[in-house]
Amino acid sequence: MTLNPESIEQLQTQLAQAQQVGVVSLQGVARLVEHVPEDMTATVEAGMTLAELQERLARGGQWLPVDPPDPGSVTIGDLLANNLHGPRRFGCGTVRDWLIGMAVVLPDGRLVRNGGKVVKNVAGFDLCRLFIGAQHSLGVIVEATFKLQPLPESEAHLAKRFDALGQAEDCLEQIWSSALQPVVLDLHRIDGDGLTMVVSVAGPDADVAAQADELKVLGFEGNASLDYDAKYRALPHTWESVAPGKLMGRLKQLESNFVARAGNGVIYHNDKPSAAGGNPGEFAVLERRLKQEFDPENKMPVLQRK
Repeated sequence: MTLNPESIEQLQTQLAQAQQVGVVSLQGVARLVEHVPEDMTATVEAGMTLAELQERLARGGQWLPVDPPDPGSVTIGDLLANNLHGPRRFGCGTVRDWLIGMAVVLPDGRLVRNGGKVVKNVAGFDLCRLFIGAQHSLGVIVEATFKLQPLPESEAHLAKRFDALGQAEDCLEQIWSSALQPVVLDLHRIDGDGLTMVVSVAGPDADVAAQADELKVLGFEGNASLDYDAKYRALPHTWESVAPGKLMGRLKQLESNFVARAGNGVIYHNDKPSAAGGNPGEFAVLERRLKQEFDPENKMPVLQRK
């Protein structure tokens, strides 16, 4: 069943009456509810695209510091429900780091606002973190309030190629031991093109120029692009997270192409996932318990592992 509400209230009614929900389109729930530049906060409905939100915020010299692929089609609901992010994750964090509160319509039609109405049996639980990445399997995110950042004066993207992972590892150590403050710190191997490290810096013009010069001393070249991330992640892939100190060891095991967040330990690749990272059986039990608590009638889609 596809739902196309024109308001949050209409979605509440539709979900309360639905038996099975396939797709929820929030194109009709897409307002910028409030932007308070002096407080650097914004409240937006989940159907607005990230690109439109960023354009509106930029009029006040601000932005939401997240950069998932294809912001022109990614809605705020998509961003939160799938915990999307891009290369700037190292310097900017993920969307949960910028989220102040949210509103969610539960499968039974109840509207829950973080910090307001408390859901039975979950008092004290951080509902924001629960619904981020849950793919609307427990309820539909309809509104979010974010803290914002000033737009940086300038930004520079630089890249350096390597013949072997050992060389990239040495370069990464040099960056760690320097005064550099990168917002992007990625390493990728795509289309048999060799290894490339991408570093971006952002901030006041003078700081960016100084850091770019320091990177050039390390052999980096300017005018790099960040489009590798969207191109690679548009293809079938899996992902895993390792401790940053174990990243290079894991990359040496991979035979496929990859994009790695060298500063965070997140790797996108086509190989078999590592056995590390938790017990799938324990995760399944937790998912079932949450599903029973929030969606006992199984109206909503099942969480899909990627």
